[in-house]
Amino acid sequence: MSLGIVFLSEVMGTAMLTLLGCGVVANVALKGTKGNNGGFLMVTWGWGIAVFAGVYVAAKSGAHLNPAVTLGLLINGKAEYAPGVKIDVMSTLTYFGGEFLGAFLGAVVMWLAHKQHFDAEPEPASKLAVFSTGPAIRSTPWNLVTEIIGTFVLVFVILTFGGTPSGLGPLAVALLVVGIGVSLGGPTGYAINPARDLGPRIAHALLPIKGKGSSDWSYSWIPVVGPVVGGLLAGIVARYVPIIVAAAA
Repeated sequence: MSLGIVFLSEVMGTAMLTLLGCGVVANVALKGTKGNNGGFLMVTWGWGIAVFAGVYVAAKSGAHLNPAVTLGLLINGKAEYAPGVKIDVMSTLTYFGGEFLGAFLGAVVMWLAHKQHFDAEPEPASKLAVFSTGPAIRSTPWNLVTEIIGTFVLVFVILTFGGTPSGLGPLAVALLVVGIGVSLGGPTGYAINPARDLGPRIAHALLPIKGKGSSDWSYSWIPVVGPVVGGLLAGIVARYVPIIVAAAA
């Protein structure tokens, strides 16, 4: 498979992820929508369905949709990112590029769909929350720990059961994301994906959103670094735990 196909696949899949995922947050958070005040459970299920759709769209590339997943596969020692896509520097950068660009584009399309409600929403914080995550209690070390743990669960389960999201199955990955959201998502909004948070945050900064306020760049590194660390730890643990178990048997 060519890297061009991989790039396009990840762009389209990650764009679908943020279009639908950020879209459900917009439906809950913005003034006057049909889903306004639908609650956190609605958000978690919406993100699960967004993952379900994104994985199908990006099936050709293995549907990483997340640099933390790509890094987990890299450090886990896999030979390929997807069938016919060997792991090397160029393929890794191709996945990263597709994931971040797709996340940005999906957020832009989401804004177009909700443009009138962004204009009607008086609270800048609600507008930012549609695009990117933020903590319930702001504490740099604990917010970072939460993102590391949530991403570890995501990547470790994917590596344990399927190798890639498409191998695990779109429905299983969607339910996993819902489970992480309802169990671990309360403290930080569970970014668990550097592209999912940074791409839409850049869109928030660049788009002409009425009364949007700050993009909260002081927090922005946490939903990037936390998932990167969590993905790397998951790749290491998933690589060596089977060896330890086999040796002890």
